[in-house]
Amino acid sequence: MDGLLVSFFVSFILCHIFIRSIKLHGDLTGDHDVLGPQKFHTVSVPRIGGLGIAAGITSAILSRQILQHTGTGFDSTLLLCAAPVFAVGLTEDFTKRVTISLRAGVIAIGALMAARLLGCTISHLEVPGVDALLAVPALSLAFTVFAVTGLANAYNIIDGFNGLSSMVGMIALLALGYVAVTVHDSQITYLSFTMASAILGFFVWNYPRGLIFLGDGGAYLIGFWIAVLSILIVLRHDEISSWFALLINGYPIIETLFTIYRRWIHQGKNPGHPDGIHFHSLIYRRLLNNRCAPLTSDSSLSSTKLIFNSNSRTSPYLWVLSSLSVVPAVLWWQTTWLLMLSALVFTLFYLWLYASIVRFKTPQWMHPLW
Repeated sequence: MDGLLVSFFVSFILCHIFIRSIKLHGDLTGDHDVLGPQKFHTVSVPRIGGLGIAAGITSAILSRQILQHTGTGFDSTLLLCAAPVFAVGLTEDFTKRVTISLRAGVIAIGALMAARLLGCTISHLEVPGVDALLAVPALSLAFTVFAVTGLANAYNIIDGFNGLSSMVGMIALLALGYVAVTVHDSQITYLSFTMASAILGFFVWNYPRGLIFLGDGGAYLIGFWIAVLSILIVLRHDEISSWFALLINGYPIIETLFTIYRRWIHQGKNPGHPDGIHFHSLIYRRLLNNRCAPLTSDSSLSSTKLIFNSNSRTSPYLWVLSSLSVVPAVLWWQTTWLLMLSALVFTLFYLWLYASIVRFKTPQWMHPLW
């Protein structure tokens, strides 16, 4: 409990300081690009919320080790592996000049460090043929680096609206923590819940009013942290299906894979270039824009309809979508065939819903009531 409080309040207070001191550092930390295809805010907002999250989780781990003498080297090593991942994202938040390939390369280094120092490698997926390939150490390592790097980028891809990526991350971490409690894994329990608590300290400032943004550093840190813990909990406990790790991250994974297909195969474009037709972008443009109050980050607003504008009302749609894969993962974490079936149903549902919205045939139950 002490770790939860430490991580929350350090993150909460630091994010508040960043918001209050925006005039001092806004030229460097503000997200001034309001015209990009993935931008849905109208004023510059500090995009260093990830710094608060990183400080929160670091403080919780250090306090556990120094003050309570109950920490382990495992916690510190995970922080060490995550450090370059967070650093390259934070550098992009400050400079806006770090290339996508360089960021991916540094995240891959973090994944290699986790594989070497923590033994974090994907050894099986419970799929005939694939498991035979993963039995080869080099292939297992390569696939692990690809998966961890991909998930870190996935959480950055879905970071398009207030509270979206951060809440999806908290949902996944709570699922990890719940199953870790069930199998009596105190390390993963602590690291899951304390990270969720640190994210919550940021979330209260980010949602619904968007007073501070997660930034690349925050998104990469959350995605990397969840990826490593997802792999490790399966490695440590044979009773947990590999598909549990896949399903708790179902939404960011399918969003990323479909984005690559849409840009690279369907449109013939570079999959690394941003566009404005992600699932969350479509919900905003087709369902909510022009039905709600204009987007704003003006802290002087007090009206409920102005606070819960098109931006903030987009995220709950994706929270629910994310939960549709997480819930079966939590219910059937030991039963591979049920998890596989759930993954198939979730994927088909995602594709059907995306196609319906694109064709202006959005189901009636998705339309806002007010």
